[in-house]
Amino acid sequence: MNRISFDDLKGKVCVLTGGAGVIGASLVRGLASAGVKTAIVDLNEEAATGLAAEVQAESGVTTIGVGASVLDKDSLIAAKKVINGKLGKINFLINGAGGNSPAATTQVEEMTSDSLSQLDKTFYGLNMEGFQKVYDLNFKGTLLPTMVFTSDMLEAGKGGVLNISSMNAFKPLTKIPAYSAAKASINNFTEWLAVHLAKTGIRVNAIAPGFFLTNQNRFLMTDEKTGEPTARGRKVLTNTPMGKYGEPEDLNGAMLYLLSDISSFVTGICIPIDGGFNAFGKV
Repeated sequence: MNRISFDDLKGKVCVLTGGAGVIGASLVRGLASAGVKTAIVDLNEEAATGLAAEVQAESGVTTIGVGASVLDKDSLIAAKKVINGKLGKINFLINGAGGNSPAATTQVEEMTSDSLSQLDKTFYGLNMEGFQKVYDLNFKGTLLPTMVFTSDMLEAGKGGVLNISSMNAFKPLTKIPAYSAAKASINNFTEWLAVHLAKTGIRVNAIAPGFFLTNQNRFLMTDEKTGEPTARGRKVLTNTPMGKYGEPEDLNGAMLYLLSDISSFVTGICIPIDGGFNAFGKV
């Protein structure tokens, strides 16, 4: 009987976009724990290279930071040249770039008769520039890196793409229509691309984190002055059967599973990592 492990990942090369954030930092360390050489691609090159140096010092596994914009294809092509030169051919891509913004968020959860006098706080007052930026960052910021960084995988006849979805893809949350729409698009794109590439040897899957406190959502979940959960934060915790926020490390097991040959017959799926949020009927 063959021993089940992540040994097949050792020495492979992974590109992680948006990797300098809270969740990205955990994913990088998870990859390093399996011996994966990682290129952290982030708009903030200083943060990416700083994190890369930390992880390499901790693990002894080659890790680099590269500056690039996931919304600029030429920038990504230039980044790929750097990665190929320093790490070699790319085996895996994790599309981690994304996030939300107050500029694409309604101030009220739902409209009532009182809302007619304050339409600027509702859907009707959404800032279209802010909406477009959030949608593009999440969806186009997944599409373009996939076009660029999977070319080595095509040549090799094998590889893996892991998209970062969200609970919003299954059940859109109030107040954040741009983010919800983009993440739903990522789920659809994951399935579409999995079918499109199935015979090339490239597998495409996604994970959907539940509620983790990040720099992008902290303003919605916690009171800036007291640090206590907002009314929205309390709703989230009440409707998460485990009764807590996820820790970034909670994502690493599913990530390694979906990249490894252990899941060689798995493509086109999205795994919720959510403390039971998606399964709960709220009653």
